[in-house]
Amino acid sequence: MTGQPGVADVTVLAHHTLLLAIPAFLPAIVVVAVVIYVAMRDRKQDSDEPHSENTESSGKDGSP
Repeated sequence: MTGQPGVADVTVLAHHTLLLAIPAFLPAIVVVAVVIYVAMRDRKQDSDEPHSENTESSGKDGSP
């Protein structure tokens, strides 16, 4: 009791919503991290190779 009339004695327990939400968001964060890593690695490999342009540009892509 708090000693104040009309005030209920309320015990606030800890909220565990973050603890429960981490397992739900962790796989999504891992997938995003892997996609970013692969994209950055591929970009770095592409920038190391010299670009070769096709000199035979006739304006046609070979489709019928």
